[in-house]
Amino acid sequence: MSTAEGSGPLETKNPTLADQHVGRKLRWRRQELNLSQQELADRLGVTFQQIQKYERGANRVSAGRLFDLAQVLETRIAYFYDGLDVVSAAAARRGAAEDAAEFTGQLDRESVDLLIAFQKIEDPEVRKAILASVKKQARQIPAAKGRAKPKARSSRS
Repeated sequence: MSTAEGSGPLETKNPTLADQHVGRKLRWRRQELNLSQQELADRLGVTFQQIQKYERGANRVSAGRLFDLAQVLETRIAYFYDGLDVVSAAAARRGAAEDAAEFTGQLDRESVDLLIAFQKIEDPEVRKAILASVKKQARQIPAAKGRAKPKARSSRS
């Protein structure tokens, strides 16, 4: 069957990596502006549940809605796609789009939260100390992967 008949890869209604990326960028920008999901929803005339779905990448954002979001969030439409080409290129190199979530260029919710909180810290010495601690923990991860996982404790005492 051809794409014109509705079965091609561009015809899917399921959210894609691009939809998830746009959702992360939406969440990040909303938090940068200190807007709640409800406040953003009110400005757009949608429910806060719809904003949640957009941010999770569970629902696709239409072109018109993306235009509205860019205006409300005081940014350009391209902002929502910034960095997406890096994620796509990594997925292509690995040979599977599903594996792209492991690529370090793609930010998950916790990464976004960490970055937003980190940017709010004004003391440069505190920022340096936190960064050093995070880097130290990250260096320890490869060593930990080589070790066997501890056995689960028995519920018997």
